[in-house]
Formats: sequence, C-alpha cells, structure tokens
Amino acid sequence: MRAQFEVLGIGNAIMDVIAPVDEATLVRENITKASMTLIDQTRALQLHGALRKASKKTNEIAGGSGANTVAGIASLGVSAAYIGKVAEDNLGQKFTQSLGALGVVANTSPLKDGEATARSLIAVTPDGERSMSTYLGANVTFGVHDVDAEIVRASAVTYMEGYLFDTDAQKAAFVKAAETAKTANRQVALTLSDSFCVDRHRASFTHLVDNHVDILFANEAELLSLYETDDLSSALNNVWATGTTTLVTLSDKGSLIKNGGDVHEIPALPVDKVIDTTGAGDQYAAGVLAGRAQGLSWQDAGRLGSVCASEVISHYGARPETAIHDLVVDGIKQF
Repeated sequence: MRAQFEVLGIGNAIMDVIAPVDEATLVRENITKASMTLIDQTRALQLHGALRKASKKTNEIAGGSGANTVAGIASLGVSAAYIGKVAEDNLGQKFTQSLGALGVVANTSPLKDGEATARSLIAVTPDGERSMSTYLGANVTFGVHDVDAEIVRASAVTYMEGYLFDTDAQKAAFVKAAETAKTANRQVALTLSDSFCVDRHRASFTHLVDNHVDILFANEAELLSLYETDDLSSALNNVWATGTTTLVTLSDKGSLIKNGGDVHEIPALPVDKVIDTTGAGDQYAAGVLAGRAQGLSWQDAGRLGSVCASEVISHYGARPETAIHDLVVDGIKQF
C-alpha cells in the first residue's frame, strides 16, 4: 500500500528561542557551552528574560529536533507528518500552525492542564556553537496514547527523536510506534540526539536499535557511547549486525554511511563562515530521508544531507532559508 506520508517525525514539540550572545553571557547566566541542559519552568522564564536583554536579535521559531527535520523534509518537496505534545496555550497554537504552514500534517494533541508548551533557549556565541537550556514542558506527559497508529501506518518511515526517549511512558510510546510501523511493513528511523541521552538510557537505546530500528542517525560521540567503545569501526559493525543502516556525522569531516558490507564516506560541504550549528544534524537527516524517499542511493542521499547541513549552519536558525533549487544546484556543483 502506497504511503500517504513519506516521513513521520515523532519528537519533543519545542519553541526555539535563538539568541546571539557573547561568551560573557554564558558565564554570567551559568550556561554550559556547547551542551543541552534541562531546566524547569522557573529557570526557563528567568533565562528567557536574561537572553532578551543580552541579545540584540532574538528569534522565536517552532522547533525541536524532530520537528526541524520534518520541516526540512517538507522544504525539499517530500510529504511529512509530525506527532508531538504541546499545551493548550498560545505558544502551542503557534507551534502547530507553523508546521501546517510548511505543509506538514501535525498531530500535537494539546495538553489542557499542567505544564506549558516547551521552549529551548539557545545561546549562540560568535564561534557558531549553540548552548541549549531546554524546558520540556508538556512533552513530559507524552505517552502511548499520543501515538496515532493510523498516521504511523500511513507513513513510509517513522523517524523518532532520541531527546523524547526519556520516561518509561515515552519509551513505551516509541516501542508502540515502531511495532505499528513494522506491522504495516514500514521502516523505522531513530536519531540518538545527544550523548547525554545515550548515557542516561544506554540499555534501552541498545534494545530499541537491536529490535526495532532500520535506520540509525548519530554523531561519532553518540555512537561510541552507545557501545561503550572508542573504535568507530567496531561500533558500526555492532549496529550492522542487527541489519540497521547507520549514518554517522563527523562535523566538518562529513559523514559515514554503513549499509551492508560497505562504508561510504560523504564529504562535508565547506561554507564561507559558520554562523550557527543549530540544526546541522537535523537537516542532514532531512536531506538523507528526503533523498531516499525520492529514490536516491545511500551515497547520493548522504550528499544531499551534506548540502542541507551546510546551508543551515550558514545562518541563524535550525531550518533552511535557501530556495530548494538553488540549494541543490549549488551543492551538486560543489560535489
């Protein structure tokens, strides 16, 4: 049966607050550089105000890793859907509407009582590094009841965000989504998201990868942490032993794709200046998944992923701003 959606994203529904700041602001506000720190609502409100004062240009954009990826997929002309959790508040409405405006079918089932819609306060320093302080808000209530089986069955690939794989209820939701996809003869993709996530839930992630995942996205540190090794080749072999295609990003060194007995080296595209690394991994995944949906080989899909990643780090924000045609044509010329 032909899929209604090429990719369904499941992840934390978060409004991104992107604030260019100097290094002194990180010190003053006790923000850990180049990391993701979970904060509560009180800290979120205090830091939100502090970043507004410290930054000359603060942007609010509907985000979250999985949502950024499906937004990138939609921008490449590929059909996409999204499942997440927002509150029944203005920020939640703004989040859902922003995805809808991109053509993404969003099922965000608003929470009527309890935590507010989540936000990620992203301090971007002049070297392009992003330091995230994230309030998970309504996402902490995400569970099996939020997984719409009909949308999962209607999607060729269900792409799950590791940041959401935290509580027992959320883990159960991932398993439900994966099992529903498998029953419908669909594929399951997972991004490990952050070494912090892997360190907290290594055993659960390993079980998920071993039993439910067809396509795994990770950076080098995340994959090494998953298998507690410093040998990347060994880690890649461990994943492929389960029949899972693995895509490992290596920052400015590009990426590796292991499918079968082959490891494909995909170069990164150079940019004139790195402005903001927020969303580089998200858009790499968007390019790869969109490319595969359009019939590209793994190598060519990886190259499209590099094109998308290079575009997003050349400006502030985690989503593409360049016209699709110009983006792809420029990338092809560079390769």
